Amino acid sequence: MSNTQQIELNKIQTGIRGLDDITNGGLPKGRGTLLAGGPGCGKTVIALQILVHGAKHGEPGIFVTFEEDSSRIITNATTFGWNLSELESQKLFFLDAKPRPDIVCAGQFDLSSLLASLKVKADQMMAKRIVFDSIDVLLSLLDDPLAERRELFRLNDWLISSGLTGIITCKNNDSCQSRLDYQDFMQYMVDCMIFLRHDVDNRLAHRTMRIIKYRGSSFNSREAALLLGDTGAEVIAFTLSLPQLSASTERISSGIDRLDSMLGSGYYRGSAVVLSGAPGTAKTTLCGCFLLAACERGERSLFIGFDEPAQEIVRNLRSVGIDLGPYVDSGLLHIQSLRSSVSGTEEHMGMVRKLIETYQPRCLVIDPLSAIVNSHSNDEALRRMPEQLLALTKSTGITMICTSLLASNNDALNEDTNIHISTVADTWIHISYAMLAGERNRSLTIVKSRGTEHSNQVRELILNSSGVSLADVYQAGGEVLMGTARWQKETAEKATEDLLLASVVHKRRAIELAQAEVNARVEVLQVELAVKEAELKLLLATEDTRVKLSNLSRDELWSKRSGDDLKPSSENWHIDKEC
Repeated sequence: MSNTQQIELNKIQTGIRGLDDITNGGLPKGRGTLLAGGPGCGKTVIALQILVHGAKHGEPGIFVTFEEDSSRIITNATTFGWNLSELESQKLFFLDAKPRPDIVCAGQFDLSSLLASLKVKADQMMAKRIVFDSIDVLLSLLDDPLAERRELFRLNDWLISSGLTGIITCKNNDSCQSRLDYQDFMQYMVDCMIFLRHDVDNRLAHRTMRIIKYRGSSFNSREAALLLGDTGAEVIAFTLSLPQLSASTERISSGIDRLDSMLGSGYYRGSAVVLSGAPGTAKTTLCGCFLLAACERGERSLFIGFDEPAQEIVRNLRSVGIDLGPYVDSGLLHIQSLRSSVSGTEEHMGMVRKLIETYQPRCLVIDPLSAIVNSHSNDEALRRMPEQLLALTKSTGITMICTSLLASNNDALNEDTNIHISTVADTWIHISYAMLAGERNRSLTIVKSRGTEHSNQVRELILNSSGVSLADVYQAGGEVLMGTARWQKETAEKATEDLLLASVVHKRRAIELAQAEVNARVEVLQVELAVKEAELKLLLATEDTRVKLSNLSRDELWSKRSGDDLKPSSENWHIDKEC
């Protein structure tokens, strides 16, 4: 049972980018695949491209056409650079099998002889793949439902017995339902069925592909965009599941020091940042600051701008002190300008992916992202685009900044925008206008920043020839002032503050002078006190000396007056003296 399952799931790679992804490995090997769609949807190109890829990788193939001359098919294929002339000699064989209407209508036609001849040729060249292009042309001319089914049975049995991988193309007027019996039958007969569409919406062409069935294999049933470019067909299909990568904790600069501080040291490496705002709010300028910082770190960067030439982008950023010219010249920075009006959302996403793969940047700017999501895009593409872009950058570790152009300055933080900002952004920075006193000034605020503590304050964004800076907004009486009004208010308050400071200085000096005067008076009093104390000491000393001299004189006088040797006591002497 396991061997049977392995055979059923054996596949061949188509070589068409994106197709092998949505088929989970390619088309069923040794079975039939039906490509159905209207004119111009790319059936023949896809079938031939699958054949060419096999021939280049050791699987020769046969191309059978029932409608267009093989010579014309080969000539048209040269525009894709496939060089069929080298492959045609040994690895590719083209067969013109256009039926003659008179023979078919006479009922004399079946596929037996054709298939027998093809079997001989396939064995001769060891073919592995075969294409039956526009088989509906043959079947429609049979004009007999039974004959049509008979030939389809014959073709299916021949594919199974030969072991060739068959690709059958046919026209279909509807995207999913056919009004033709033989097409209904083919849908049940083949193992894999793919519907192609070519629609025009608002003058833009959109090609899409959807797998209807795939026996024995899982597949992506979502409708995918189909591009026919310079190298052939390409399916724009992105996985919607985010890659399981380790979350980086490295911080990189936004190019503005104060914005880095508001974000808690800058952006996370590998994060997605959205700058939203009305026209002229300097979103591109902030992108330029980011790219300049990246280039100064030596990191390869990519700037994808819409509807503005690269030379003008460099010139305009130079006017605010951001010179990207040297880095563009050195190849470290590539600026790619695209026209938003020539392609739809899915086509633009394909171009973005190619540019990323070509230049392999570490830092990416898309300006503006809203140009990709234009009025020509359907609702499904609008919903998927942010998820696809996020998966693309996250899987490669690219730090991406994209701008979102808002039509109005009002309701700026409304999540119901055409790009679903909250889906894309790890960090969302909004820039708006403030109209006051005849001026229009820019203010910046951080709406959200996942995984970081970030400032909730509004800052005034100032641009001049020396660069970009952020200043505190000014509040006065509950009113936020910016620009000249802020400057005037700050100047007036500074003058008042200076006057108050001068008054304080004057008062302080007056107090210091009074204090000095008091101190001087204290010193004078202290000197006077010292003099008085000195006078008192002198007086006491003088008195002491007088007393001593007086006592000495008394003794001498007594000795002269009295004839005896007895001296009056001091107390008596004192009394006598008083008498």
